[in-house]
Amino acid sequence: MIKKFIDKLLGKTPGGARGSKKPSFGKREEVGADVHGINPELVDRRASDVVRTLKQAGFEAYIVGGAVRDLLVGLRPKDFDVATNATPEQVKGLFRRAFIIGRRFRIVHVVYGRGREHEVIEVSTFRAYLDNAAAEQVAGNEKTSKSELAGMQHAVDSTGRVLRDNVWGPMEEDAVRRDFTINAMYYDPETQVVVDYHKGIQDAKKRTLRMIGDPAVRYREDPVRIIRAVRFAAKLSPLGFTLDTKTAAPLVQSQTLLADVPQSRLFDEMLKLLQTGHSLATIEQLKKLGMATGIYPLLDVVVERADTPFVNAALADTDRRVGEGKPVAPSFLLATVLWADVRDGWARRSGRQPPFPALQDAIDDVFNQRIGDVSGRGKLAADMREIWVMQPRFEKRTGSAPWGLVDQPRFRAAFDFMRLRADIGEVDEGLAEWWQEFSTADDIRREDLLEQVREEQKSRPRKPVVHVRTPASTGDSTGEPQDEAPAPDGTPSAPKKRRRRRKPGATKNEAPPAGGSDA
Repeated sequence: MIKKFIDKLLGKTPGGARGSKKPSFGKREEVGADVHGINPELVDRRASDVVRTLKQAGFEAYIVGGAVRDLLVGLRPKDFDVATNATPEQVKGLFRRAFIIGRRFRIVHVVYGRGREHEVIEVSTFRAYLDNAAAEQVAGNEKTSKSELAGMQHAVDSTGRVLRDNVWGPMEEDAVRRDFTINAMYYDPETQVVVDYHKGIQDAKKRTLRMIGDPAVRYREDPVRIIRAVRFAAKLSPLGFTLDTKTAAPLVQSQTLLADVPQSRLFDEMLKLLQTGHSLATIEQLKKLGMATGIYPLLDVVVERADTPFVNAALADTDRRVGEGKPVAPSFLLATVLWADVRDGWARRSGRQPPFPALQDAIDDVFNQRIGDVSGRGKLAADMREIWVMQPRFEKRTGSAPWGLVDQPRFRAAFDFMRLRADIGEVDEGLAEWWQEFSTADDIRREDLLEQVREEQKSRPRKPVVHVRTPASTGDSTGEPQDEAPAPDGTPSAPKKRRRRRKPGATKNEAPPAGGSDA
């Protein structure tokens, strides 16, 4: 341990890592506004405020990462991150509402606003470059080695995946540790200067996604970079961006590394793939790169069913809503993906069970089969269940049922779900239009709509009821009357007469034995 510490101070690598070469930290280039062309009006004022506050306190601070990339290509960033040489504790001390989060990678969330309208500026401290071969190593993962990792700043597992990364360093070392060259640029909103170490501006102009360093090694350090590569390729493909050949080459082979990533993190990354406004392009990229399966079980299902009318419509609708700045819920999209399983299970049970219990059991089966796919059975699963359970309730449009349904918290999601079903012909179009009007109408108009339904039901021809007289209604085959029913007022009826039956083969003149049964 002492030798490892001394070697680290001297910049030496252990014997097993001899031959590993130190990365190039690049050459610092400061590019002015006349060259990069970033529109300062697209910069979030809160991000500028965080940078200004840190600089006034004597620290370096820049907008960094994807926000700079988007600004450079003319897009309005949805999220803004800031990088600084201030430690997380120092950052937290400068802002009234700031919270240190994370263990593997400690960062600070600076919060503006309240409730659903709040915005978060993510602030990270410049990380030092450390050879992972020289890092402390644990045999297990985040969960199995939790106590061992507690006192470590830089640690990897047996495969080389980084489990702790909280060693601070200079800006040029922070840059080399970032994934793509176009994500490794730093922008000062006050001076409007972009600091570029790895030709990120050139790659942006050439529309190239290039990994910093050896791609295979970088994927091993953090396998989630594999998913990020797909996401960036999908997001930027409309602008003409493509993955660099060397960056794309190890993707399929490195995919097995994802097996060691916590399921919760993979689930979050899957949602980013599907809910950032480029889900259809993402699926196209996965197929193009030979990665249609193997990343995450539920993502495999999405890719498999993406060409079906219902799921395709849901994906296209999600992309549209994100593009319009409208909120999207993962429960809705996942409900559409798994609806075929629920519907088929419901149909199989319909002949043996009442409709509602059959639907509930079908839903339970789907959750049991996909228990890891929906991140447990928390709020997400509860919202999905509500969407599914409401579907048969749309068929009932009489009495107080419609009034109660539109007051349900998840009505809008359930209605949008039913609306998609109508678009593909699974539900009558007229039913969707009726509920659309009912949900937005005033009380008087709602009463009119309910009256229309009643009139429609009255005008429908009724099937004639045929009453068939059976022998039991008038007597048995011998013509003898059946036993009398009790009187309506509850008074006992006349004593029943016991009939005697003839034995098989008995003649008319033979009396049947007492106590015999029908032959």
